[in-house]
Amino acid sequence: MVTIPASTQAEVLYPALAQVRPSLAELGAAVASMQAGVGTVLFSENSPCQGFPLVLDGEIKVSRSSGDGRTLELYRVVPGEICLVSSSCLFRSQPLSASAVTTKASTLILIPPDIFQSWLDSAAFRNEVLGLFAERMADLTSLIDAVAFHKLDRRLAAALLGHGQQLNITHQALADELGTVREIVTRLLHRFEREGWVVLGREQIQISNSAALRGVAAQAG
Repeated sequence: MVTIPASTQAEVLYPALAQVRPSLAELGAAVASMQAGVGTVLFSENSPCQGFPLVLDGEIKVSRSSGDGRTLELYRVVPGEICLVSSSCLFRSQPLSASAVTTKASTLILIPPDIFQSWLDSAAFRNEVLGLFAERMADLTSLIDAVAFHKLDRRLAAALLGHGQQLNITHQALADELGTVREIVTRLLHRFEREGWVVLGREQIQISNSAALRGVAAQAG
């Protein structure tokens, strides 16, 4: 059985590595691959970032915790993907904003911060990192939408129905009534408008499909 060197495996998963200098092969033992069993904590919230992880095998779960002990999974990193938290901390030299633990036996290479910074001089590597960064941000945006809008669309629909067919009310007033922020209410109202349920005006909301709003509101509870 032929064993593929970790540096070669990494270049297959992250093609831009073939163009960086010093290369993984040239760095040798300084970036040797490491094995992590299931449940290994790779980094903790508010700790200094030790480097840029390249996942060769396995899976890593990244999450944030609250003061009352609850956790929220942000995303998972599999081979060929990047850790948004690690890269953003390296970009800005700030502590880590989340924790990471392996969910499967994993193999990874941890690139030291100074090497990561030097690699950013390579346009190919920089573009690859930023492209993967953008993909991860899109995943996080979807998560934020799911958390922020959970059941709020139902409560907003009910609130609109409770004011009659035409509402002379601001988005801020609706947000205050629902106990949320104006930006979220505005995004939901624009979604309702795209669906053809309401027509938005200046400090005015005209309900054009009460039945649809009642259907959404009825899902509450």
